[in-house]
Amino acid sequence: MQPPKTLYLDNAIPAVVILDQTKLPQAVVYETLTNKAQVWAAIRELKVRGAPAIGVAAALGLYVEMHNQAKVAHSHDAFCKEFRKAKAYLSTARPTAVNLDWALNKMEDCFRANMHSPVLTIMVALRHAAESILREDKDICRRIGLNGAALLKDGMGILTHCNAGALAATMYGTALAPIYIAKEQGMNLRVYADETRPVLQGARLTAFELRQAAIDVTLICDNMAATVMSKGLVDAVFVGCDRVAANGDTANKIGTFGVAVLAKNFGIPFYVCAPRSTIDLGTATGADIVIEERDPAEVTDLWYTEPMTPAGVKVFNPSFDVTPGEFISGFVTEDGVVQAPFS
Repeated sequence: MQPPKTLYLDNAIPAVVILDQTKLPQAVVYETLTNKAQVWAAIRELKVRGAPAIGVAAALGLYVEMHNQAKVAHSHDAFCKEFRKAKAYLSTARPTAVNLDWALNKMEDCFRANMHSPVLTIMVALRHAAESILREDKDICRRIGLNGAALLKDGMGILTHCNAGALAATMYGTALAPIYIAKEQGMNLRVYADETRPVLQGARLTAFELRQAAIDVTLICDNMAATVMSKGLVDAVFVGCDRVAANGDTANKIGTFGVAVLAKNFGIPFYVCAPRSTIDLGTATGADIVIEERDPAEVTDLWYTEPMTPAGVKVFNPSFDVTPGEFISGFVTEDGVVQAPFS
C-alpha cells in the first residue's frame, strides 16, 4: 500500500490540494488552497513540508494566484506587477530550503518568456510550467531512488532522520526513495527512523508512510541513534536535505549533524539524497546558509495539554543544522552518486 498523495493541482477550481501533514498520523485530511496567502501559510505551518514538496506547492500556488489576478487585473501591466508581488511573497514562506526559490524562479522564467503575450496565453504557459515542475519532481525522485538502491544490499539496516520520503515530495521522496526502489527490486531492509524532535516528523510521518508501504520500520528516539549504531544494526544512513553549499556543507533538519558525527565514529556511510536543484553553487559554505528559527512553543507545548517546561524558560529552536561536507560519504542525485571532494 502506498502513502497518500502529498499534493496536486485541481484544475477545475483551480486550487492546490495538499495533504495536511500536521494531522498525520491520526487522520488523512486534505485542504484546498485557493490563493497565495493560504499556500504561504500551509508552507509556513508545515502542512506541506519537505524541500521538493514546498517547491512544487509554491509553483502551483503561484499559478493559482495568477488565475485569480487574471480575473481582476485592470490592465496587462497590473497583471505583471501582481505576478512579481506574488512570487516575492511566496518566497518568504521558509528561508532555508533552496527548492522554494528554485521552483518560483522557474515560474518566473516562464513568465518572462511570455510576458508580452495576452494574459490568457501567459496563464496557459504558467499552468504548463507548474505542472511540469510537479512531473519533473516525480521523475527525479525515482531516479534518486534507483541510484541510491545501487548502494544497498538485501538485509541491510538503514537509519534515517526526519522525513524525506513520499510525504516530502510528490512520489518516492529523496532519502526514502532508495528504500522504496529496493523493495520493488525484492530487497528486504530494516529501517530505523529517528523521531525527530521537536515536531516529530520521523515518528508521525516516516513511520507512517513506511508502514503504509509494508516496509520494516523501527521508531527510535533521537538520543538512541548511538546505541543502535553501536549494536551493529545500522549499515548506512540516508537523509534528505534542504540546501547544499558549493563545498558540500549541507543543511537538513536539526539533529542531522549529530547523526553524521555518530556515523563517522562508527564507520557507517552517511549519504545525502537530493535533487540537483538543492545544490546551491551560489552559497559558498554552510556558514552562508540562513537557518530558520521557529516558535519556542514547538519545544515547550506542542504535544502536551499543559506546558512541559517551567514558565518563562528560554528556548533555542533552530529548524535546521549544517553538516560539514567532511562527514558526508556521498550525495545521491538523479544523475548519480557524487563523492568527495565535493568542491
